[in-house]
Formats: sequence, C-alpha cells, structure tokens
Amino acid sequence: MTAPETNRPSGHEREVAFEKCVYGGDALGRLNGQVVLAPYVLPGETARVAIQREEKGLLRARPIEILQPAPGRVTPHCPYFARCGGCHYQHAGDETQLEQKMAILRETLRRLGRIEPPREIDTLSGEPWGYRNRVQLHVRGRRIGYLEAGSHTLCEVDQCPIASPRINRTLRESLADRHFPRHTDTIELFTNESGIQVTPGAGDGALDYQAGTETYRVSRHSFFQVNRFLVGELVQRVAGEREGRTALDLYAGAGLFSVPLARRFQSVVAVESGASAFRDLQFNAQRADVPLRAERAAAEIFLESLDETPDLVLADPPRAGLGQRAVQRLLRLRPPLLVIVSCDPATLARDLALLTAAGYRIDRMTLVDLFPQTYHIETVVDLRL
Repeated sequence: MTAPETNRPSGHEREVAFEKCVYGGDALGRLNGQVVLAPYVLPGETARVAIQREEKGLLRARPIEILQPAPGRVTPHCPYFARCGGCHYQHAGDETQLEQKMAILRETLRRLGRIEPPREIDTLSGEPWGYRNRVQLHVRGRRIGYLEAGSHTLCEVDQCPIASPRINRTLRESLADRHFPRHTDTIELFTNESGIQVTPGAGDGALDYQAGTETYRVSRHSFFQVNRFLVGELVQRVAGEREGRTALDLYAGAGLFSVPLARRFQSVVAVESGASAFRDLQFNAQRADVPLRAERAAAEIFLESLDETPDLVLADPPRAGLGQRAVQRLLRLRPPLLVIVSCDPATLARDLALLTAAGYRIDRMTLVDLFPQTYHIETVVDLRL
C-alpha cells in the first residue's frame, strides 16, 4: 500500500514498526532503539519510511509504503490530504481517530502531569465532515488554498471536505470571481450557514450565531467555537444544568458559556481581554437580559483583584493553558467547583498537576472531538475540592 504523497525529498529508507500516535499528528516507532516519528501512519503498522533528519535525538521520517496496514486504516476522503497541512488523520476511520485521541490524552496526563486519569472518560463527537464554520485561507494572486504541511508553499484547493457547505460555496465563487480581493495574503471565512463573514473586510461584519437555545453576535476578530455540529452540545456539557449564587467565566469570548450560566446563577462575571470579543460579550449579555457583568481584563490580573470566592469558576483558556500565575490565584480563592475547557492536553496536564496537588480532585472528564480529521483534542474537566 503506497503511503500518501508528501512532496518531500527522499532520505535513507528503513522499515519501521509503529507503536502509537503522539500529539501533533505523528506515529511513533523505533529504529535500533531510536525514536522515529512519521505522519500518516497508524499504531500496529509497519511502514517503509525515508529518514529526513535527526532532531533532538529522534528521527523525523516520511512514509513511502505501508507494508502492514492496521485494521483502522481507510482511504482518505480528500484529494489534498497529506499535501494540505490542515488534516492529519484522514487515513484513520472515525472510531480509530477517537481511540487514538483518547490514548494520547491518557498518556499525556500520566507522562506530563503525573496524573492517573479517570477510569471513565466521556466522549462527545458528531458529524466528522463539513463541520467547520471558520477557515483561514491563503491567497497568492488568483490562487487560494492552504499551506502545505510544514512549509509556506500554497496548496491550491477548490473545496475542503471538513468545511461547511456555505464556506465551500464561497470558496468556489471566490475562485470564479475575478473581482475577488487579492490585496491580502490571507482571508478568514466565518459562517452561520445563512451569511458569510470575510476578514479582512469592511465594517464589523458581525453575524448572529445560534448555539443551543442562545443567539450570539460574533464580530470579526472575535473567537468562537468552529464545530457547527457540536457547539450546542459543548455548551450543554460545560454550562448544562449548573446553578448557584455566583459564577466566574474566565476567557469568556463572546459569552458562549457565560450567557447560559447567567440564566441559572444569581450573578455571573465574565472576563475577556480581546477588544472585539469583549464588545460582543457586552452586546450578547444586554440582548439576553441576564445578570451578567462583563469585565475587560486578562484573567490572571482580574483574579488578583478578586476577594470573594465564586460558587463556580469556568476557564476556557487559549492553547497556552491557565499557567502558574492564574492557577495560584485560583488556589487562593479555592472555588468549590472549577471547570476547565482545554484545547491542548500538554498544558492541561501541567495545570491539573498543580490543582490536584493542592487538593482538587477530578470529578468528571470529557473528550470533545471538535476537530475530526486533525490531531487537536478538546477536553472538559470538572474539578472539586
């Protein structure tokens, strides 16, 4: 079985048996005791690979031929797979992808956090194709596409199987429209399937986006979850039926979680540092007419000024995670319930190590597969004292 074409120069060829997937999209094998990392290979497979370079004591390789395919291997859905750098797992079936992400999550918690993960970790998944409501495209004259894996070379595309129907329609129209703006290197498309937001563009370009029972204004440069099939279920998992007196939502964005929380808590404070998202947060709180106070500040700085302990603290940090400064402020407050929404298992493991060492216990953990066909992992963790 020929491996996906990666457009890389050949190196020394070897046969390698691969043991597991690691975070980042590669599979890990060993050659004479040395670690070999290669993309587009599955655990249990033996592949003929070209060794490309040695890096930090390990070998980087590209697959040439899959000599012994794993049962979970499937034919990639997209003609650009392995050229375009957006997807990493299209050679794996849906169940196999989830299994590997779960294994990566557990292994990362043990290795980096020295944490034994819960025996039961829930999973939340949805339609694996056509799910993205936002994409970033690169423009080179009249050519539009994504960057090739590990390079700045454009992979020109005329469709993207993980993007929503409206985004694909806009992509086709853009390719055919000679008046489409070519004065920028990148464009970002965001859609609610009725309208389309193009960045850069004139005006705020705000769209109303329905998620669960709430409607959110989302402007250009405002963060919003990209999986149109799971955003409502994510809100339910994170905010759900929780209720109480006071709640604090850190890294609140446009208010995806804080608005529904404010319908069940007497008082909610939502903290967001980004200018565009903060304006949307204020607008969405006012339109929903809920007891929500928006504060524009960095989360760790706001925590320094807080004296009263909320019943619930919810944190949806960027890929860098909470970090030691924010964790120490949270440990000073010691809220009885802390919910973390993480998009990186490594920084999650680091943060959980600090929190559990200080007395918090993991009450519930959910792997949310917001990014099928890619290596990205979203995890929701409930922590209690």
